[in-house]
Amino acid sequence: METEEKSLNFIEQIVEKDLADGKNNGRIQTRFPPEPNGYLHIGHVKAICMDFGIAQRYHGVCNLRFDDTNPVKEDVEYVDSIQQDIRWLGFQWGHVYYASDYFEKLYHLAIRFIQEGKAYVDEQTAEQIAQQKGTPTEPGQASPYRNRSVEENLRLFQAMQNGEIEEGRMVLRAKIDMANPNMHFRDPIMYRIITSHPHHRTGRQWNVYPMYDFAHGQSDYFEGVTHSICTLEFVVHRPLYDYFIDQFCEGPYRPHQYEFNRLNITYTVMSKRKMLQLVKEGLVAGWDDPRMPTVCGLRRRGYTPEAIREFINKIGYTKVEGMIDLGLLEHTIRESLKETAPRVCAIFDPIQLVITNYDKTGETILAENIDGHPELGSREMPFANQLYIERGDFQEISDKNFFRLSPGGREVRLKSAYIIQATGCDKDAQGNITTVYATYDPDSKSGTEGGNRKTKATINWVECNSALDAEVRLYDRLFACENPSAEEGDFRDLLNPNSLKVVNCKVEHSLISEQHTPQMIEGIAQVGHYQFLKQGYFVVDPDTTDTHLVFNRTASLKDNWQK
Repeated sequence: METEEKSLNFIEQIVEKDLADGKNNGRIQTRFPPEPNGYLHIGHVKAICMDFGIAQRYHGVCNLRFDDTNPVKEDVEYVDSIQQDIRWLGFQWGHVYYASDYFEKLYHLAIRFIQEGKAYVDEQTAEQIAQQKGTPTEPGQASPYRNRSVEENLRLFQAMQNGEIEEGRMVLRAKIDMANPNMHFRDPIMYRIITSHPHHRTGRQWNVYPMYDFAHGQSDYFEGVTHSICTLEFVVHRPLYDYFIDQFCEGPYRPHQYEFNRLNITYTVMSKRKMLQLVKEGLVAGWDDPRMPTVCGLRRRGYTPEAIREFINKIGYTKVEGMIDLGLLEHTIRESLKETAPRVCAIFDPIQLVITNYDKTGETILAENIDGHPELGSREMPFANQLYIERGDFQEISDKNFFRLSPGGREVRLKSAYIIQATGCDKDAQGNITTVYATYDPDSKSGTEGGNRKTKATINWVECNSALDAEVRLYDRLFACENPSAEEGDFRDLLNPNSLKVVNCKVEHSLISEQHTPQMIEGIAQVGHYQFLKQGYFVVDPDTTDTHLVFNRTASLKDNWQK
């Protein structure tokens, strides 16, 4: 049976047409251009999969270019983390570039614009410039400095670069059309002064820095980009992108900009400004807090590169903005882990179970890592007469719908072990059950001839003396409302107060041999995933030490996603 090939998205269709038409001599070159002012989040991953995916599919190259035109917000810490995240996701760039590589070219290009009467130095304040730009339905008003002489503009622009003009005092604007219906054409700012912060690469060499609209298209042109792919908010910027390039380039080659819809996910925010607030104000534990939509946060929570890429593949690319259900992302990681994550027992609310007629010193129970898949191996579980079970698996007085442990002769199987019957319990002074007593059937061991007897319930357990203490962090959705970005008021008031619950539990002894042997991928420790039976999928947290186990819940077992 032939597998149906996935249909091309609209950008792939454009690329294939360009190749068929012989455009750019059959050359495909893309770029991923992050600003190094924060950590990558899953919204960036959608762009990464597009930029690198197009290059891979059509035997081209995708370069990484840092849009480092604002030293106030940028840092080498972000440069390093971005590169690490891209490699972890499974992609590799052709070359690493920086917008700052082109500062000299861009500066001389700005001088050329001035000399050709296409740019001028404006001394108005930011507020004045915004007011005189007009509205989408009303033309703007010309700046009083718009008709300065070329000589005066050149002198002032040089003074700006020399550090003779204070920050915020002057800008360089393109002289285009103050009545253009596209507001971006109304004499956009090309350069501003920044003297308060040194640049993370060029130090104090520059006092003027290009704006995004002036730097981006030219950088694409300098590098030979064929398909400049970005999100829909840049549709209105595209005419200006083309305009600036057309003012200086020669020959048939032009980079072309194409736009796709951003990734918006329910119960989260994608704004780096808002994420930075959460981090700085201690509302989350850092950029890699497992509740954050950052790549490092998803990684710490236990999401795999394969699952993240599959999620992006599922949602696809269109020209229409929308909202993606967080449940689909959770569904994708569940589907990824359900056939691979070994099962182990973890008791979150333990009470002691004493098997009164078990007179052996102990034995070993062999349990399959994944039920029904013996080829995936087994693990050894110590067994004795004192075990931990979940408090909820026992009721002193049970109703007809309760099928687990309760005095009265009902049989219950211990997972992969024996059938038992509860006989009674002890309580503390407050009436809380502390110990459950039971008897076992020595001929009912799973895997033996007498172990085929069926019971209505099977419960999990760990042996008391060998059980490990562990801290388990149960993560839920960061925000309590579906679309926090659309709500009025302070977005921080919408945080889910129950997004993190910490539980101390008992886990089975088999985990001790695997907890400190992580696989290294691109310098990042990758530890194994586990399905804690009846609890969810979990991963070892980096806070784990030789004496303190910490697990993060990647996803619960309940999957409400409707395909």
